Amino acid sequence: VMEGRAVTVEEVMAELRKDIPFYENSDGGVTLSGGEPTLQHEFALALLRQCKTEGLHTALDTSGQAPWRLFEKLLPFVDLVLYDIKQIDEVDHKEHTGAANQLILANVLKIGDSGVPIEIRLPIIPGINDDREKIVGTAEFLLGVKGVTRVKLLPYHRLGEAKYPRLHMEYRLRDLQPPEPDRMEEIADWLRPYDLDVDVG
Repeated sequence: VMEGRAVTVEEVMAELRKDIPFYENSDGGVTLSGGEPTLQHEFALALLRQCKTEGLHTALDTSGQAPWRLFEKLLPFVDLVLYDIKQIDEVDHKEHTGAANQLILANVLKIGDSGVPIEIRLPIIPGINDDREKIVGTAEFLLGVKGVTRVKLLPYHRLGEAKYPRLHMEYRLRDLQPPEPDRMEEIADWLRPYDLDVDVG
């Protein structure tokens, strides 16, 4: 059974305030993720605004698949954007995610222009987005994005598989195995000549 409950901004802040000593010792802060936080953009805006009022570092973890007007509202209260780029090729992106990537790529360029630092997240999925041409294509695109602080390579994992039966969906990657560490390092080496700070997760 999937569960959840409605909360107010003040209820969330009461929980966050308990962790302020931890944030101060770790240089951490508050990250809005999901799902996709822009789907609840009004709540996200109110929460981010209150976090900034109280001096907390804020990060927004997003797929980028949202209208730019929502990012325009949120970004003044965001210190760092964690941004997913799953596939640089538009046709492949649509095949594997069900949506085109034009909006995602346009938004990351605009976020870069806004001056908010960006950490790019590249999930590495064997046989889908891990060939050299696609990785190099992503690196070449990122050369045009301002404010990229780091590229984090995230190896495919199967932790979400259990959700699919509850959503009455087929898990199409059942036979796929996570990439080996050596393969992740090889991919990182393809990115490094582009002066990208690459972290293998």
